[in-house]
This record gives sequence, C-alpha cells and structure tokens, in this order.
Amino acid sequence: MNTEIELKLLEEIDELKKKVNILEGKAENQIPTYQYSKIRDIELQKLFDIEKKLSKNIFDNWFNNDICLNADIIVYLQKLIEQNSGLIDDYNAEDLKIYLISPLLNKINFVLKDEEIRGFYELPMKYATDKFILNGTVDFVISKGLFQSKKPYFFIQEFKRSEEYGNPRPQLLAELITAVELNDWKFIKGAYIIGGNWHFAILEKLDIDKYQYFISANFDSTKIDDLKLIYKNLLFVKNEIISMVKPD
Repeated sequence: MNTEIELKLLEEIDELKKKVNILEGKAENQIPTYQYSKIRDIELQKLFDIEKKLSKNIFDNWFNNDICLNADIIVYLQKLIEQNSGLIDDYNAEDLKIYLISPLLNKINFVLKDEEIRGFYELPMKYATDKFILNGTVDFVISKGLFQSKKPYFFIQEFKRSEEYGNPRPQLLAELITAVELNDWKFIKGAYIIGGNWHFAILEKLDIDKYQYFISANFDSTKIDDLKLIYKNLLFVKNEIISMVKPD
C-alpha cells in the first residue's frame, strides 16, 4: 500500500477515535465530571483538602435547642413509627421517601411562601471549576426560591436500606461544598439517612478548596425519643433559615 495512503488512513482512524472519545466523554483534556450520587471518599479527597473532625460541642447550639413539641406532634410521630414498623429495612429509596421522610418534612412544612423558601426534591445542581465539575440531582434541599432554587440552605441525602448501595456521606459533603461555594459561605448544615438512621452534618470552609466537617451521633427514627429529636433538629433548621432571610 502506498505510504501516503497509509498515512492518510491512519490520520482518519485517529480522527475517528477522537470523535468516539468525545461522544463517550473521554476527550483529551476534558475536565473530569463527578456525579453527586456516585462520588466516593477517595474522589472527594482527590478534589479537596477535606478532613473529618471530632468536637464535643459543635452541635450544642443546634441540638440543645429549647423547642417544645406539643402532644399532637408527638402522637403524629408515634403513628409514623407504627405505620412503618418492621418495613424500613425492606424499603427502597422511593418507599423510604414516600412513607417516612416526606411525611416528616411535610409536617414541619418547609413551604414558606412569604419568605420565598421551599424544599426541592430531585433538584439538578452543578458546581464547575477549571479543574472539575460536580453535578447531578440532589435528593432534597431547602432553598430560597419558590419556582427555582436560588440559594440552597440545607441538604438531606436520602438513602436506601444500608451502605451496601454506596456511602451517602461523601455524596452529602459534595453537595454541601457546592452550596458553600455557590453561596460564598463558611458554614452549612445537612443530614444523610440510611434506612431509619439519621446523621446530621456541619461543613466548614477553612480556605480555598480546604474544608473540615463534623458528623453527629446516630438518630434512630424507629424510636420515639430519637424521632422527636430529629423533628426538633429539623424545626431548628427551619427557624434558622427564616431568621437568615429576614434581612433580605
């Protein structure tokens, strides 16, 4: 075969490979993209200087609130436990959302029309830099804006039966980092759920791409004392957000 023809064929093959790589998301010098729902600790640590910290009092102001629940709320929470008793371990993600999480969030009521705040389910979100892109849909976020999210304040990473499906903690942290950067904040709160177990989180930005975070002890939503605390902690978040938007 003529050398010139061979070279031309090789160039055409190379060009085809580049086009295929582009279609498959493998283009040269392409900025790496990470999905919130799939990101792992190893990838999070590759992107950021992030470290888990222990603190005896970081959650004190949040958890040691003076909120009192009336009898009607306590009865509602008891019924919620009874309705889901023995089923939570077998719920898939949608079951968990519909039967346990949504009734709890709806009772607290994060739809605040006067303040233009509400909760968004399955919200598309993106944080892009010249080094990486974080994107995907977040399970639940309380945000400024009634028709579209304008300023995310608090995230809940809902999850399935157990960590066999992946670890929700780095997924939540990636969402919290996104919100901190989009809002130009230093602190933000969130929570993640595995089955009936809730963990609350606080993320703090220390410097450019440098963060530390704190994870609370477990709250078991199948136990009434824990569920009352979960409810109070979420109600505290609601009141805190309302106070934050008042100056607006």
